[in-house]
Amino acid sequence: MHSYDYLLILAFLVLVLAPAPALGRFYYKVMEGQRTWLTPLFGPVERACYRLSGVDANSEQSWQKYALALFAFNLAGFVLLFAILLFQQYLPLNPQNLPGLEWTLSFNTAISFMTNTNWQSYSGEASLSYLSQMVGLTVQNFVSAATGLAVLVALCRGIGRRSAATLGNFWVDMTRATLYGLLPLCLVLALFLVWQGVPQSFAHYVNAVTMQGVDQVIPLGPAASQIAIKQLGTNGGGFFGANSAHPFENPTALSDLLELVSIILIPAALVFTFGHYVKDLRQSRAIMGCMLALLLIGGAVSLYAEYQPNPALHHPLVEQTAPLEGKETRFGTTASTVWAVTTTAASNGSVNAMHDSLNPLSGMVSLVNMMVGEVIFGGVGAGLYGMLLHVLTAVFLAGLMIGRTPEYLGKKLQAREVQLLVVTLLVMPVGTLVLGAIAASLPGPAGAISNPGAHGFSQLLYAYTSANANNGSAFGGFSGNTAFHNLMLSLSMLLGRFGYIVPVLALAGSLAMKKTAPVGQNSFPTHGLLFVTLLTVTILLVGGLTFLPTLALGPIAEQLSMAAFGLKS
Repeated sequence: MHSYDYLLILAFLVLVLAPAPALGRFYYKVMEGQRTWLTPLFGPVERACYRLSGVDANSEQSWQKYALALFAFNLAGFVLLFAILLFQQYLPLNPQNLPGLEWTLSFNTAISFMTNTNWQSYSGEASLSYLSQMVGLTVQNFVSAATGLAVLVALCRGIGRRSAATLGNFWVDMTRATLYGLLPLCLVLALFLVWQGVPQSFAHYVNAVTMQGVDQVIPLGPAASQIAIKQLGTNGGGFFGANSAHPFENPTALSDLLELVSIILIPAALVFTFGHYVKDLRQSRAIMGCMLALLLIGGAVSLYAEYQPNPALHHPLVEQTAPLEGKETRFGTTASTVWAVTTTAASNGSVNAMHDSLNPLSGMVSLVNMMVGEVIFGGVGAGLYGMLLHVLTAVFLAGLMIGRTPEYLGKKLQAREVQLLVVTLLVMPVGTLVLGAIAASLPGPAGAISNPGAHGFSQLLYAYTSANANNGSAFGGFSGNTAFHNLMLSLSMLLGRFGYIVPVLALAGSLAMKKTAPVGQNSFPTHGLLFVTLLTVTILLVGGLTFLPTLALGPIAEQLSMAAFGLKS
């Protein structure tokens, strides 16, 4: 690694962490309806939305009504997007006259964007009209991210309130999250991307002739607006098939850095939002410490692996440099590797390199980042409420070890809360291992794997892990656009999204109704180094004990075979 590689990593961390406390406080004030500098601009729009939809902004909901409103909204969004994709040939803003998608692909894509997964079994510029990209996908990018933020806020209120029967109003939380939390940042980032050279137009594709005399079609479209929310909303679905490796999505080194920062900018800020809800920013610093530790460990392992020469390549020039096969040569190995670690640590899933080309250890880090539940920053809202589930699990384990009733911030964890925590622990194993095993055991679906041996198994494992973790990235080389995989991956995405949301809202409702006991000297502190260590170990053990056997069959076996090849040669 060179000095500029270290500067890139430092700039990335500074740009993420420096604004996080202030942005976190801003999100707290916004979601609680307090006045901010954006209130004069968006306040009238917010009130107009309530009047048009008949929502009483002062009326709060129980967790059951909150959940029903969330399901109704997401179901309506799914139906609308499914119809747009299926019948896009009959709709306007389709200058290329692209046909509608096949129904299982339409179903898979609609589920994907509704669940904030953005798994793409299609190439955007070759398959989707401008209307489908804007009204269909971009809108879902906003509201799926806002849904995650709303659920997080409901859980924060459940932990912070005492003897309360309500968690807020879903419609109000959705509106505020979209208007104040996502739209302003996306406008700024979209304008920046246009300045850097990202297209934002309704023009037809351009026909050109290359210097070799070959005809080429240059795709255009309203790309910058979708890329901004795909990054900031931790969605990840690209306007073009090559995602952020495409020069029209990511044209410069500066755009690469800002898009990379955008992946975890909001999730990092929301950690401090939680601290404001519970009136204890020490909790935020503890959670941030755990997230950073896991991110840096994964990043260090991946960078080490990617800078090791491949023993199958014996050319002296190749042995002296990091392998660039599958990397984005405009940005180099470090930028591609840091992006791979960050996009899987968050539920973003955008890529600027081919994950299928990662060394086995790097591929394993990306898998582990998702297998632990996308809690290393994770998605907008979803990452932190997933982390808080691990926090409560760690508190429960600490209570067992010291023989005391576990409690978190004065709220005792009793049978109902523990039962809900156990339910969430089953989501990743069922959605990844069970559904993945079914796909691997059937000869037809298993034919989607393009590589033999351990790497081929990693391709399938990565696909179902990515779907269930609502990440959306792919190893590459996995032919997922079949009727079986479109439907099975859709089921995995639904389980990964709502298998967490329902228990989280039920847990929030249960905690909100409890009285808060004063924290005394005998209470287990949840803000010190000891707790950060316990939390980190809990996350790694839960993921490790569950998925270690499958990792041994995939990336670990591949790494050992590669090392054995090096010894023989």
